[in-house]
Amino acid sequence: MKIPIAIVDDKSQNRISLAERINYSDDIQVVLTANDGNDFLEQMKSLHASKRPSVVLMDIEMPVMNGIEAVRLGKQLYPEINFLMLTVFDDDDKIFEAIKAGAIGYLLKDEKLALIIDCIQQLLEVGGAPMSPRIARKAFSLLVKASMPEKESGVIEKNDYDLSAREVEVLKLTVDGYDYKGVAEKLFLSSHTVRKHIANIYHKLHVTSKAQAIKIATKNKLI
Repeated sequence: MKIPIAIVDDKSQNRISLAERINYSDDIQVVLTANDGNDFLEQMKSLHASKRPSVVLMDIEMPVMNGIEAVRLGKQLYPEINFLMLTVFDDDDKIFEAIKAGAIGYLLKDEKLALIIDCIQQLLEVGGAPMSPRIARKAFSLLVKASMPEKESGVIEKNDYDLSAREVEVLKLTVDGYDYKGVAEKLFLSSHTVRKHIANIYHKLHVTSKAQAIKIATKNKLI
């Protein structure tokens, strides 16, 4: 069964082009498109639960209702849906406002379609938090700054998490902003093997997202 997704973007050319390209995929199908957050929420009201998208690609700057507000309201109404920001904006405020609103990931529109599709699959396979490499580096930098004033008490040794040497390598590359395919190429592994390592890392660190893994890795000097 194909993964049902929605695309919310105020520019019709963007919506149509992206939907057409994604629908060529064997694994993903666009079931809803909307031109702003309000349009998305109104269309969702008429959809049966079985027809709702599992993932929503959400733009940020839109008239009537912007993407961050749409995610905030959408997560309250449909907590089971994964909202993935797809935008041209990479400034710190928008990144964290989107995450605070409930977005599970943040991608830039100039990413290749293959990466966007891979990120959608990641969300449903391992429950990760996909980010464009540039966004991941920004998030990592901000998390490091935010953790600097903290005292060193309570720091856990690397071995207490029982990470293997390979898992540490995968974690380091993930923190550096590489996506699954990038990690696989760097370590000469298959994407499937990298996904399994990421799932093991999340389990051992007791986290459910990339942002949480980055924070744990940084605070406890795991890499």
